[in-house]
Amino acid sequence: MAKQFHEIRDPIHVFIRLDSHERKVLDSRPFQRLRYIHQLALTYLVYPGATHRRFEHSLGVMDLASRVFDIVTNPNNVTDKVKEILPQINNEVDRMYWRRVLRMAALCHDIGHLPFSHAAEKELFPEGWDHERMTKELILSDEMKKIWNEVTPPLRPDDIVKLALGQKKEKDLTYNDWENILSEIIVGDSFGADRIDYLLRDSYHTGVAYGRFDHHRLIDTLRILTPPLYDKEDSSIEPSLGVEKGGIQSAEALLLARYFMFTQVYFHRVRRIYDIHLRDFLADWLEGGQYPTDPEAFLQQTDNEIASALRVASADKESPGHIHAKRIINREHFKWLYSRTPRDMQINSEALDLIKKVVIKEFGNEKVRFDNYPQKSGIIDFPVLLSDQTVESSLQVSETLNHIPAIAVDYIFADRDIIDHAKKWLEKHKDEIIKPQEKEGL
Repeated sequence: MAKQFHEIRDPIHVFIRLDSHERKVLDSRPFQRLRYIHQLALTYLVYPGATHRRFEHSLGVMDLASRVFDIVTNPNNVTDKVKEILPQINNEVDRMYWRRVLRMAALCHDIGHLPFSHAAEKELFPEGWDHERMTKELILSDEMKKIWNEVTPPLRPDDIVKLALGQKKEKDLTYNDWENILSEIIVGDSFGADRIDYLLRDSYHTGVAYGRFDHHRLIDTLRILTPPLYDKEDSSIEPSLGVEKGGIQSAEALLLARYFMFTQVYFHRVRRIYDIHLRDFLADWLEGGQYPTDPEAFLQQTDNEIASALRVASADKESPGHIHAKRIINREHFKWLYSRTPRDMQINSEALDLIKKVVIKEFGNEKVRFDNYPQKSGIIDFPVLLSDQTVESSLQVSETLNHIPAIAVDYIFADRDIIDHAKKWLEKHKDEIIKPQEKEGL
């Protein structure tokens, strides 16, 4: 008799279990390709242990998503008000269908990632494309539709797309409250399984302790809640994931872990400049300077092909992208020159832009690179179920959540051939550059 359930050992979740239909997704070409896509791009050049892949992350997201689903749909954890808004919770057939869709969507949520994940997505996908759109194309492909149709009852591909992408990214499909909740379980800003897994997994593999938090306690206290001051006559107010008050510290720990992992790992200066050199190389090496959007051609592109091309190009002066490849392979990356400081911005709110313009004029475009990630608030609001069964905003319950700093980065890098001179020059001229100009009288 064929084995119906399968177990995979995992350093984060110990055992991840799949049924035979999920195993077919795992064995599909789009999913197997994730074995060759690094979770953190070239971060392993800074943190040697960061060689983990999107493959195991996606398995972890599936495992976590179904754990969250089982907790928040448990009849003992659902209020009468929520049962009224989400009748699917009361229907065993509906609930089991959507649980399967949720697990499939969680498995597939990253199958559209480019080689080296986020490192070059914005610049090297054609306009209108991103990894979410490619994920949708692959979920709707004939190869994957065959798997969805073999399930009993068959899974609707659009349902999988909805949960894998979420309403913020999938604008072509209409979501109801139930589908919004389920997509939030996977890709939500507060407690998405995607976020929980990547923080735990990236922390483990980089050896950085900042990403760890009590996710078991957090998941056990997650609930589907209506917002504070909910009025059932106001259909525009949707239920969302929140926590019981006993889980507020775990929620705080998750959001603090996110902040620290961004500042200590994801925005590490050397990690960021390697991403820039990789983008420069790919812009020269790829045909037309962009990745293909045809699914078949896309599936042939993995980190392996790019890594091989980097080594070849670094040794051949005639190869496209030779200089950029050499900087990566020989660790001759540009070095940090400047990043915004509170003092400079207080003197002149346009300090960074002014310094950028003068640095380009003084040293030339080829000798400098810029890295910008706009400020993104670290404050996230979600409902909290209090002991008297009332619901309150997390920002009213937690002082900590009100003070998580925004996440932002603004770096200027320079070629190491000029870095010492550039630093001395900038130190000498910076105050003059950012000094506010006096406005002419009217």
